[in-house]
Amino acid sequence: MRTARVLLVFLAIPLAGAAAAAEPAAPPAPSPGEITLESLLREMIDRDAVARWPDPAYKCLHASSYDRRSKTPDDPAGWFANNDWSQFIRSEENKGRREWVLMEADGPGCIVRQWWGGKFPPQDAVLRFYLDGAEEPAIEGPPYDILACGALVPLAISLECGKAPAGSPGGMNLYLPIPYAKHCKVTYCEPSAKDPTKPPPNRWYNIEYRAYAAGTRVKTLTMADLKAAFATLKKVCNELETVPDFKFDDKDSIHASHFVRPGNEVSVDLPAGPAAIRHFGFSFVDSQMEWTKPSRTLVIRIAFDGKETVWCPLDDFFGRGPFPCRISSWWRNTEHGRQCFWVMPYEKSARVTILNLGKEEVNVGMWFRVRPWQWDSRSMHFHATWRQERDIPTRPYKDWNYVTIAGKGVYMGDTLALFNPVRDWWGEGDEKIWVDGESFPSHFGTGSEDYYGYSYGNPTVFQTPFCNQPRCDGPGNAGHTTNTRTRNLDAIPFEKSLKFDMEIWHWKDCKVNYAATTYWYALPGATSNRVPQPEEAVAPIPRLAESPANAVPAKP
Repeated sequence: MRTARVLLVFLAIPLAGAAAAAEPAAPPAPSPGEITLESLLREMIDRDAVARWPDPAYKCLHASSYDRRSKTPDDPAGWFANNDWSQFIRSEENKGRREWVLMEADGPGCIVRQWWGGKFPPQDAVLRFYLDGAEEPAIEGPPYDILACGALVPLAISLECGKAPAGSPGGMNLYLPIPYAKHCKVTYCEPSAKDPTKPPPNRWYNIEYRAYAAGTRVKTLTMADLKAAFATLKKVCNELETVPDFKFDDKDSIHASHFVRPGNEVSVDLPAGPAAIRHFGFSFVDSQMEWTKPSRTLVIRIAFDGKETVWCPLDDFFGRGPFPCRISSWWRNTEHGRQCFWVMPYEKSARVTILNLGKEEVNVGMWFRVRPWQWDSRSMHFHATWRQERDIPTRPYKDWNYVTIAGKGVYMGDTLALFNPVRDWWGEGDEKIWVDGESFPSHFGTGSEDYYGYSYGNPTVFQTPFCNQPRCDGPGNAGHTTNTRTRNLDAIPFEKSLKFDMEIWHWKDCKVNYAATTYWYALPGATSNRVPQPEEAVAPIPRLAESPANAVPAKP
């Protein structure tokens, strides 16, 4: 039954129609410079695009079901309030039905990412997208079909991350760009609700959207556009799921092998710029092979144009935390060595250094693909920072800073690697992102796992192009967990500053270890509050003690 419905949905949009509508006319050709579904899909797989300041410029904004009692850090009880579900903007009557408004914004703009969590909606639940003030929605249908099962668009950008408790889906993630010229409104309806005047319970949501400057030309999405873009959608999804080959005999490839003694470092100077690293990786070519020991003692450092912008333990940089594990994503992959696809331009010079803070010599193989880059006023340097803090008390609740940046750039994602000494859930905390000195964060989330694409604190390991949980030890949520999220169309530009905090909000009063890696681009001259932490990189990796609080219950 599900399969038949999916086929019908994909071939006959709108999703909730009682019968297939007449075949729409072919969409008119876009005007030059106009933002369209096709141009946004091409941008999604343009690795170079993120390394230049956006043109046209935009703001990335956020609508979510965060607890509306959260108004100011001066009121801790409200600031850390945790009723982060079903907090809709308002309700309205439409053709005899009550619709709950999740997000409303004037254009020109574009929805770029959506996440939903909670119990499975009833069969008659409908999610609707109204564009440019139209009375009829451009897209409507069951939330799960639209967001997570590939009924609207292919699965690579319509994702269910992680398993969930019975009766609930995993985190539902939709990366389909939905552009609009004048206005966008997203609503949710449950006709079978016992009391339709009350918000349906257990509905968590996050919507990220771009706001372009007035006058930016945007072509509002139509179903004709979506059908016409089918071939592009398939190409995009194929690229998102394909790891590029590295050919060592390419004329623009550089490879080297070095022994790195304890306490020493080795560096590779790349060809003079202007140029850009477009692909690089590491392998370990001695008896350790893939260097499987849990450690943070190998550190990657990168300097562009004479300024160091990357200092990070190697496996944290690749989104794995202190334990080697599999990562398969758009920007990083560890199927064959450790591979990175961030594009890293420089005007004059680039130096990559591996620092060995450990007690054993390591033989590191390195390879780079470097190609010409036209350096201009929009070109940005790549940054990666790392911060660790151990034995953080979970009471009182607190905001824990990933990074604070001064300058002009674009925030591209992060990795959180943590150690939890108990089985209880650690991640009720919401992300809070302030851009350019805002008095209230323009991004205020609904939970750490929601930010990283899954739901209900589920320990399932999963891999997707932009969200991954490559490690979760257990039992329960105990031990080491690594979550990583990288951005694409949902990148966050900032003109002057960006501050990223994550609440530490644990079910139990205990102490946890947090280590956060952040990835961002910035014009030359940008700075952050993160400095190298060699003493933390060599700190012991904790182990989980099997205490009564952690032990797996005996079977009856």
